Amino acid sequence: MQTLEPTEKPQDWSVSDVVVTEPGIIRRAIGAAAIGNITEWYDFGVYAYFEPTIKEVFFDGLSDAAGTIATFGLFAVAFLVRPFGGMFFGPLADRVGRNKVLAMTMVLMALGTFAIGCIPSRSAIGFMAPVLLLLARLLQGFSTGGEYGNAMTFIAEYAPDRKRGFWGSWLEFGTFTGYLFGAIMVTAMDGLLSHDQLVSWGWRIPFFIGLPLGLVGVYLRTKLADTPAYLQLEKESEEREKANKKEQSGSEAKGILHLWPYMLVCMGLVLVWNVTNYMLTSYMPTYVTDTLPSGGQVSDNTSQLIQIAVMVLALATIPFLGMLSDRIGRKPICWFGAIGLIVLAIPMIALVRSQTTVGIFAGLLIMAMLLICFSATMPSTLPTLFPTKVRGGALSIAFNVSISVFAGTTSVAVGGLVTLTGDLNWPAYYLIIAGVIGLASLAFLAEPNGRKMWGSPPAAATREEARDVVRVLRTKLTETRHRAGASGESVQQQ
Repeated sequence: MQTLEPTEKPQDWSVSDVVVTEPGIIRRAIGAAAIGNITEWYDFGVYAYFEPTIKEVFFDGLSDAAGTIATFGLFAVAFLVRPFGGMFFGPLADRVGRNKVLAMTMVLMALGTFAIGCIPSRSAIGFMAPVLLLLARLLQGFSTGGEYGNAMTFIAEYAPDRKRGFWGSWLEFGTFTGYLFGAIMVTAMDGLLSHDQLVSWGWRIPFFIGLPLGLVGVYLRTKLADTPAYLQLEKESEEREKANKKEQSGSEAKGILHLWPYMLVCMGLVLVWNVTNYMLTSYMPTYVTDTLPSGGQVSDNTSQLIQIAVMVLALATIPFLGMLSDRIGRKPICWFGAIGLIVLAIPMIALVRSQTTVGIFAGLLIMAMLLICFSATMPSTLPTLFPTKVRGGALSIAFNVSISVFAGTTSVAVGGLVTLTGDLNWPAYYLIIAGVIGLASLAFLAEPNGRKMWGSPPAAATREEARDVVRVLRTKLTETRHRAGASGESVQQQ
């Protein structure tokens, strides 16, 4: 099966063409980009773990099953507007720069999270309470639509070609850090406050913390532009963007649509990655504590501690998998994750259904280890599918459409299927379907490890590495020209 290869005119690169970004600059760039992910997933963690409390505050007039579906529905509805956020912020980042757009989305995300903590309960203002919660979730979804795709692009464009897997994996380190922080905050609130205190005011505190987190993120992203090395990179980026605008002359949408095969591969990879992600982080907490039969069920507090332990182990493993992907490639690790979902989905859900502490821990840990096969590799893989001039827009749109239609609805879809059918194995069936789609997408993916970004100059960490990169590229170019000359074909790819 033929893989989708980037199409570029051949070029004889020189050392002066190579972008050299020192590790210190990359670390600051990653910190500035990852703080948005921390804020986003902090909110998701708080919302997922507070699901029973949110249900009681905003949907106390509904039955238990209807309240659960309504709560997950409000979680999922934010994903409906994510494609619109991607369509707005993605192309905007291609025109005005990644950093400016990341600052905008950071502010909007923090305000949305803070606003949730300010909403009165349904008993105080009636149906307007869930309506206001819906509006806050829509604001979060719109801003998140422009956040993650641009954060991936931001890091990938400045990471050295040979270490993009390692540096990109730290973006997902931020994801798990935010979720873990949210889980710890909810666990602390549950342990320190009585039920009445938690329902009346305690649940608001974790949401209020989203605002200072956002302010820290904006500060870090502003400070990044003050470094001389980043200013030079920003200048070069602006020059490329001006050239792109002149070249495209308003044809950005046409350029993105022309890449539809690459967008389909991107959407398939995002689907398998994030169905697993939301299954573990959003649905499993409720599945363990509310959905499974009560006999032998572990306590809510024990379930939360198990989830936290699983997140800590996943968090510690992500950078090592990213580093490994720079050695053996992204695809082998992703193959392992997709095949693992198909083979192990039913066994790991069976372990969770055992309702013992060891069984739940083992089942969730297997799911987490398969998840990080994608979490550690996708931030360095997905941006390589698109050329620089439309990368922000194409990636944000493909990423958020897949999230909106498939992955973000995992909790409400699986919860609804379990309720309708009574079959507690639906989480496993859902993961198997995602794994099959992931395998099909990987079959069309060209191995991105070690390659320069499509439409961007080669990138290295040092001048010595830059010289080595140029030697390798010139050797490949010579070989490609010889093969093309022998077969009478034109050279399209370097």
